Amino acid sequence: MLNMSDIMETITMIQEENLDIRTITMGISLIDCADSDIDKSCEKVYNKIYSHAKDLVKTGKSIEKKYGIPIVNKRIAVTPISMLAGVSGGDPVKYAKTLDRVAHDVGVNFIGGYSALVQKGFSAGDRELIESIPRALSETELVCSSVNVGSTKAGINMDAVKIMGETVRQASELTKDRQCIGAAKLVVFCNAVEDNPFMAGAFHGVGEADCVISVGVSGPGVVRSVLSKMPADAPINVVAEAIKKTAFKITRIGQLVGREAADMLDVEFGIVDLSLAPTPAVGDSVAHILEEIGLEQCGAHGTTAALAMLNDAVKNGGVIASSSVGGLSGAFIPVSEDAGMIAAARNGVLSIEKLEAMTAVCSVGLDMIVIPGDTASEVISAIIADEAAIGMVNSKTTAVRVIPAIGLKEGEELDFGGLLGYGPVMPLRSQSPAKMINRGGRIPAPLQSLKN
Repeated sequence: MLNMSDIMETITMIQEENLDIRTITMGISLIDCADSDIDKSCEKVYNKIYSHAKDLVKTGKSIEKKYGIPIVNKRIAVTPISMLAGVSGGDPVKYAKTLDRVAHDVGVNFIGGYSALVQKGFSAGDRELIESIPRALSETELVCSSVNVGSTKAGINMDAVKIMGETVRQASELTKDRQCIGAAKLVVFCNAVEDNPFMAGAFHGVGEADCVISVGVSGPGVVRSVLSKMPADAPINVVAEAIKKTAFKITRIGQLVGREAADMLDVEFGIVDLSLAPTPAVGDSVAHILEEIGLEQCGAHGTTAALAMLNDAVKNGGVIASSSVGGLSGAFIPVSEDAGMIAAARNGVLSIEKLEAMTAVCSVGLDMIVIPGDTASEVISAIIADEAAIGMVNSKTTAVRVIPAIGLKEGEELDFGGLLGYGPVMPLRSQSPAKMINRGGRIPAPLQSLKN
């Protein structure tokens, strides 16, 4: 039974500590929309998405009003479009424009799934879709794209890694008049998951049900608030326990919202993603949690250890609060979306090398990092390869979302506005990895992949 103190605690979390449901995401299978005629396929795609998602935003607003819990984004994820493009042929950008049109018509914030899975090679439609990504992202507003280039089972497709370095750069160049937003809507994965509700990497996996609702919760401000009230000499295991208890409470709210939305829309409930997703708002930062644990600033020595503890405590607390946990589940470290990380990057305390180390122990990877506009595509490919290797060897999801700031140099800033925030251009190593990247081929799967 809820008592008055539980109710007041939840109200405080929402009003003062930036607790919110970051997203309710409807996953929709488009397998049955495949057609040898691309125009017919696009028509089927529009009709199916519209029929399932037409009430998604209204439902989200209804739940917000009923429970007083902010739901920041309502989103859609669809089957990787490369699968449809492989059947229909033609210009894949037609699919992107269809997705954008239906997303606008139903009123969602983003639609993800302009994606390809090429960890072991390119099938029909994959290469065409990847080559079209820069144009698709520049000619649409709400479409997000992702490409999976590696996995623990398959190794890393270095041909795809090379292409994605070029693709990221082109996506920035084609949107340089809009703060290079194209690259901010593109994620390159290793070990991509099929039920991720967070953008820009969300797609609806082929093993999923026809239509599901998944929820991504967010409460860095709540965790920080709890830690700020603890004694400075509290042992680290006591700190971990406090985070676990807080994560449990946050996740229960996500479970409630997800179940309610699924029932109202008459679709299956998918998963709750336990991730701590920050925003540029003051008091809503993962970096500030790490500083509350005891670091002078995020990026100092000890950051990786503190983040590892935070990540595990969040999972431990959240996993028993939901009937179905999935997605990425852990702490996110998107630089431009986190006020504490923006400050640390500005001060030169947080480097891309430190961020890479942090990705070995948390959710996802190098996220929303602004890099110099003249960065060569081979360097971007090498960053992708490094991150994919961490994911492959550690059997975890890693990803890269870097934004070459066309026309800007180290120390200048790119401002996306809204949830995507703003960030300083971070320095990179100047030595070229071109010879390695141009070899192509495939990095073999590690020995631990042989588990059968």
